[in-house]
Amino acid sequence: MIYSFQGYIPVVHESSFVHPLAAVTGNVIIGKNCYIGPGAAIRGDWGQIIVEDGVNVQENCTIHMFPGKSITLHENAHVGHGAIIHGANLGRNCLIGMNSVIMDDAVIGEESIVGAMALVKAETVIPKRSLVIGNPAKIVREVNDEMIEWKTKGTELYQQLPKECHETLREVVPLKEVPEQMKVQDDVYKTLRETFNKK
Repeated sequence: MIYSFQGYIPVVHESSFVHPLAAVTGNVIIGKNCYIGPGAAIRGDWGQIIVEDGVNVQENCTIHMFPGKSITLHENAHVGHGAIIHGANLGRNCLIGMNSVIMDDAVIGEESIVGAMALVKAETVIPKRSLVIGNPAKIVREVNDEMIEWKTKGTELYQQLPKECHETLREVVPLKEVPEQMKVQDDVYKTLRETFNKK
């Protein structure tokens, strides 16, 4: 669902995938190898939204702003399920946790991690490589190399997803029964806790 608005037509690089159940409106520029999940709403009706290369905006996220503002989700930013980005800028390779809210004129520093359900208040500036949790959100520590490695691997899975969606995602009629030889997906990625406990 891609809509023009007041003459602004979204730009989506051919390598990216916007799910048919997402809504992308107006002055939106989506770079290479981006994934926009079902239920996501990216509304460039009041200002420009730039989604740089390798960004993923997962299911039921909202990206919007006050009139006249423009925002950027920088390269490899990772926006978890249900998050709201309202008039905020996201730094390179940051992670925004599920159902978190990032408010107007906030800046999330590169390689920072915002925990699930955090509220980052308006005009908050989060420095590079900060781990942020809570409501209101507070910096609790610096993000270490292991955490960034884990985050980056997760984002790489989402960067593979657009190609896989273009090649294999199809609307179908559901099966009536579970096939006898139904394959289970490979276990290719662990939680952060599982990753640390294995070392």
